[in-house]
Amino acid sequence: MNQTPTQPVALVVGGSRGLGLIIVKDLVSRGYRVALCGRDLATAEEAAREAGATAYRCDVREREQVFDLVRDVERDLGAVDVLIHVAGIIQVGPAETMTLEHFDAAVGTMLMGAVNAAWAVLPGMRERGHGRIGVVTSIGGKVSPPHLLPYATAKFGAVGFTEGLAAELAGTGVTATTLVPGLMRTGSHEGATFTGDHAAEFAWFGPAASLPLLSMDAERAARRMVDGVLDGKPVVQLSAMTHLATRFHGLSPTLTVHLMSVMNRLLPSSPSGMPFAGTPDSPASVAVPGREAKRALSTGAAATVRTLTTLGRRAADRFNQRG
Repeated sequence: MNQTPTQPVALVVGGSRGLGLIIVKDLVSRGYRVALCGRDLATAEEAAREAGATAYRCDVREREQVFDLVRDVERDLGAVDVLIHVAGIIQVGPAETMTLEHFDAAVGTMLMGAVNAAWAVLPGMRERGHGRIGVVTSIGGKVSPPHLLPYATAKFGAVGFTEGLAAELAGTGVTATTLVPGLMRTGSHEGATFTGDHAAEFAWFGPAASLPLLSMDAERAARRMVDGVLDGKPVVQLSAMTHLATRFHGLSPTLTVHLMSVMNRLLPSSPSGMPFAGTPDSPASVAVPGREAKRALSTGAAATVRTLTTLGRRAADRFNQRG
């Protein structure tokens, strides 16, 4: 693509795989000069070559790295017009198996990572009187599902941060958009980590993140997200399930919690005798990636899960989720 200095610049934090990579490609197709970052530079560079973007290494949990990232992008490409924070991690398992370190990683990535990135670009955007910020949250930031507690904790915080930021920026020319998707077919089950009964947790989460009735097409979701950010919308909710769950929770939060309790009883139990609040050295608290968890499935279960995750596995191949 023939790039010129007049092209607007977008920074996608967490753009080296999955939804982030899809958003990068969408922005490139709209004529943006796009910078993407990831914790692993080789993976980020591979994604950048595929998408026609520029790669950087950054761990969004490290504030100095985020500010250095923005300075480097603005030196190399120009002032950041659009920031979209997508970086995320998914830890699946019972609360008993989650350690404080799991919460630190989730909150550091999905809440403080968004805060760090926004605070790095906001001075320049405010000075120029224009800018667009988007933060990918989740239906898990509106309704807290079982076996995803660190994730939901961070996403609830991200929703509050971005909605509050949008209100504070009103009238400045800078907007903040809360992006609220449901499950999407990005191949995330391959990169998610699983605690407790690793195989059993993968057996429910993998299909949930892959089946069409439960998850939505990621490329269609990405287009709507980018449209919403560029239009300066305060909130973009995706999928009928997201709308329904949000409204139901708003009307009856107590009943919603009770329903989540019922769902929790249907999910795999924590290991027998597991004390509440796991420790990092407890086998049940060790988080293993999806590709390792599925190897622990029995032969029969593996065949069924493989069938149910067909679309998810294809997405993992397309969107750089294979490790």
